[in-house]
Amino acid sequence: MEQAPSVEALFKPFSIGSLTLSNRIVMAPMTRMFSPEGVPGENVEAYYRRRAENGVGLIITEGTVINHPAAASHPNIPRFYGEEALDGWSRIVQSVHKAGGKIIPQLWHVGTQRAVGQAPNPEALPIGPSGITADGLKVNEPMTKKEIDMVVDAFAQGAADAQRLGFDGIELHGAHGYLIDQFFWEQTNRRQDEYGGGIAERTRFAVEIVKACRDAVGPDFPIIFRFSQWKSRPYTAKLAYTPDELAQFLSPLVDAGVDVFHCSTRRFWEPEFEGSSLNLAGWTKKITGKPVITVGSVGLDSEFLSFFAEGKGAQNVNIDGLIERLELDEFDLVAVGRALLVDPEWAVKIREGRVDELIPFTKEASRVLF
Repeated sequence: MEQAPSVEALFKPFSIGSLTLSNRIVMAPMTRMFSPEGVPGENVEAYYRRRAENGVGLIITEGTVINHPAAASHPNIPRFYGEEALDGWSRIVQSVHKAGGKIIPQLWHVGTQRAVGQAPNPEALPIGPSGITADGLKVNEPMTKKEIDMVVDAFAQGAADAQRLGFDGIELHGAHGYLIDQFFWEQTNRRQDEYGGGIAERTRFAVEIVKACRDAVGPDFPIIFRFSQWKSRPYTAKLAYTPDELAQFLSPLVDAGVDVFHCSTRRFWEPEFEGSSLNLAGWTKKITGKPVITVGSVGLDSEFLSFFAEGKGAQNVNIDGLIERLELDEFDLVAVGRALLVDPEWAVKIREGRVDELIPFTKEASRVLF
């Protein structure tokens, strides 16, 4: 019988500037909506602490919304502003650190993915680069320069608060068709000013956010930037159709000060461009030389869309192919989503070879903070 590859590569330390992680496993950010009125409580604290106690190298929190009235699309999405919410996050940081873990918040604004009249601030209209949804529906006027500056400042304030609370870095959510990504994508960004145009020009909003965050936290505080080709609607969307277009997109973000790119795909094993087996993370690392995080159905036999569309769970599968790619240095870190959502002990079970004890992902997992 052919011997399975060692998981040793997954458990080697990794450094991002001044931050050293004990291994390459990252808890992927996953929206949970267990924070009433945007305030994370003891149940959320325990949820993250359990992952730290069980060997996750880096925890990226669920999306936490910045201080803007239209940032959130549900009242139970956690806030990253206001004394009560920040006190909750402070307790979470302390708890995770006490358990030996590292944690960063994902800073988020949903943009025009928020419906008109949606809580928690129904009076606030959705905002976007051109005031339109992915379907082309007009919900507001295009953002003014003043509104853009306000959002940039809110992201920077979130970064400063993260550093003050003792977090180990930040992640900026620039993926999945939310506000930052709406500036990237030509379907939702039809501006004729300096924030629109070609693929490099459409990065300007994100570049200003990254620079403002860098100014707020200094040179040594890690800034991770999450991006994707796919959007929540449609899943088939693309920002870059060729490696050259991807390079044009990434270059301004590198120059702005991104330390790590979190390259969101639905299935990590799929090649991004014809003629190469490299996935989006592999191409991003090749182009930029920056550390990258891969993600997408790690350890499971089906992607998350089958859950959202049909309520289907997923069975555990081996991670041999993932380990082989990691050993080839195609990517540096591996984000694990649903497998860690349902099983807090996923990392330690993988390390100890207890794969027969892994818990399969089920519909129930989305309703509980295991």
